[in-house]
Amino acid sequence: MLSRMRHNIHTVFRSRIAMLTMLAYTAVLIACGVNIYKDSDDVNLGAQLDKEIRANPKEYPIMQGRPEVKSYVGGIVQKVLASPDVQKRAIYPYVVEIIQDDKTINAFCTPGGYIYVYTGLMKFLDNEASLAGVLGHEIAHAERRHATKRITAAHGAQILLGEVLGKNPSTVAQIAGNLFTNLGFLKNSRDDEMEADNYSMQYLRSTDYYPGSIKYFFEKIGAAGGSSSSSLTTLFLTHPPSEDRANNVQAKMAEWKVPSPAESQLFTKSYQAFKKKLP
Repeated sequence: MLSRMRHNIHTVFRSRIAMLTMLAYTAVLIACGVNIYKDSDDVNLGAQLDKEIRANPKEYPIMQGRPEVKSYVGGIVQKVLASPDVQKRAIYPYVVEIIQDDKTINAFCTPGGYIYVYTGLMKFLDNEASLAGVLGHEIAHAERRHATKRITAAHGAQILLGEVLGKNPSTVAQIAGNLFTNLGFLKNSRDDEMEADNYSMQYLRSTDYYPGSIKYFFEKIGAAGGSSSSSLTTLFLTHPPSEDRANNVQAKMAEWKVPSPAESQLFTKSYQAFKKKLP
């Protein structure tokens, strides 16, 4: 009897030590910005979300029968992806879809590089460079793996403990499945947004586009009255606004000594012609 009690005490003690050790380990990983997911996990998560989006045409009406629109946006994406600073273009699929919704001014990118652009955003912008800046920003979210880093931060202990202790080996899949009920998991922190802005500018430096073109998007948002505009509701859900972001662009252009852009860097005329063809 005494031997059994000692065995039980030792078992409980070992379990608690294992749990505390793993919690401490997880805290260290999170503090260091480590992502417990692999790139292949990002791709799989993105593919799962892509499947759910396509199965929900009422909420995500993907444009049909207008391949020239998708080709136009895809061409911009390819120019951005050609930047030497994009590291995962051979790992992530980076596919583009257009969501035909003029009332929503937004774009988003899932883990693994599934990019969705609303017609409302395309009609909202005034030049192609601005769209390139926004797309570069979305690509940066995928490249910097912001979504799965946030999943790690929120659920890392559950995932690691569940797997190590063998209590729930499907924890990762369950957590991911719960996150796919809506786009809430794509909500970005201020630091995520700033980092994505910086990488967008870096990507565009190797293209024909004005590197700071995302600033025109910020200016349009300000002119639209900020978050009081109902058409910007989804945008602010996934991309928290900040005046610091606009100031950051200006500071970066000054640091890089980038002069004011010419039309050859903005592509305003050709973009206006493209917008007239949008349904």
